[in-house]
Amino acid sequence: MAIVETHPHAMAFSGKRERISFLGAPFDPLTSETVVDLLKASGPGVRFRYVVTPNVDHVVRLNKDRTLGRYYDKAWLSLCDSRPIAALGRLVSVRLPLVTGSDLTATLFRSVIESGDVISVIAPNQALMRALERTYPGIRFRSFVPPSGVLTNEQALRDCVEFVAGDEARFIFICIGSPQSEKIASALALRPDASGTAFCVGAALEFLVGSKRRAPLWMRRVGLEWMHRLLSDPARLWHRYASSVLPLLMLFTGELVGRPKRPG
Repeated sequence: MAIVETHPHAMAFSGKRERISFLGAPFDPLTSETVVDLLKASGPGVRFRYVVTPNVDHVVRLNKDRTLGRYYDKAWLSLCDSRPIAALGRLVSVRLPLVTGSDLTATLFRSVIESGDVISVIAPNQALMRALERTYPGIRFRSFVPPSGVLTNEQALRDCVEFVAGDEARFIFICIGSPQSEKIASALALRPDASGTAFCVGAALEFLVGSKRRAPLWMRRVGLEWMHRLLSDPARLWHRYASSVLPLLMLFTGELVGRPKRPG
């Protein structure tokens, strides 16, 4: 059942923001325009906070392992990154504006991030960083490429946390996949010396510099970006996508069963 609750971690312009629980995951029903306005006011000195962008894979995973839920619950913003989830919401009168991590990242670099800003990146590889530096020469990038296995490697996790906590970046991009990115952000939220606004946005920076290709705009508009990604990397993604369909439908069935009946 979709539950609406006051979100204590941030304020919208007109007062308290309401966070929605849908399919067992938290969502802030904010439009991309509102999110961008909030981020334009974000300087490098803000107490550390982070943004997550749950998609179908995230929602299914955190329902299987509820310990992951706290990474999303603690986020400053939790934005819907899935057309299928937004569409299921509309079927039960739950409004979830679509704000994908890739589109949000592109907007940030186009209209929010300024020349001279310090941007920290926990990156999958140095090739990405070289591409970012070529594309945005006026931005001061700092980067850390952790070893694989951050999710279970406590030393690697600490190294990621220390890298961010020791800096004063305006924005931080944690781009090593889920749920390890969210785990790092959650750990940073406990550090009183950490500052800046972080984004757990997967391959968004790789799409931004063209090292990975996004779906054509028409496919994104009709909700077929998942198909483009599947065809681009079938060996890695087919099992993930196939194994998410039935659990997602079961979660939605639970929403239908748990919703209060309307007066006849």
